[in-house]
Amino acid sequence: MAFDVRRIDYFSTMVRDDPGEAYNLLATLAGLGIDLLAFTAIPIGPRHTQLTIFPSDSAKLANEAKKDRLELDGPHPALLVRGDDELGALAGVHRTLLNANVNVYAASGIADGRGSFGYVLYVRPEQYGRAVEALGL
Repeated sequence: MAFDVRRIDYFSTMVRDDPGEAYNLLATLAGLGIDLLAFTAIPIGPRHTQLTIFPSDSAKLANEAKKDRLELDGPHPALLVRGDDELGALAGVHRTLLNANVNVYAASGIADGRGSFGYVLYVRPEQYGRAVEALGL
């Protein structure tokens, strides 16, 4: 199974669960020239949504967010796994982390329908070094 792993950072912000909130943030980021590797929106309670941004350039996002007065929490470390969409691909990544005694406490992924997948892994900060080492970074 061919895959590559990359260290990435993520930033998050909480917004009211109103129409257009994700659009407003994404349009602002596009206007600032921020390229994204991934983006998630997760409901938090009945009236709020957590938006999580995975920029290709964390320093640029941090700098532009500060200038534009965007309130973001981060950066926080994560791992981006991309590879060939084969049966058991994710199980192999998790087995490698299990063997290194690393707990994946959250993850999100998608197959592109053309033979590839992308997968974001969240591990505890105290286990991040072991995860990076186990995955050969």
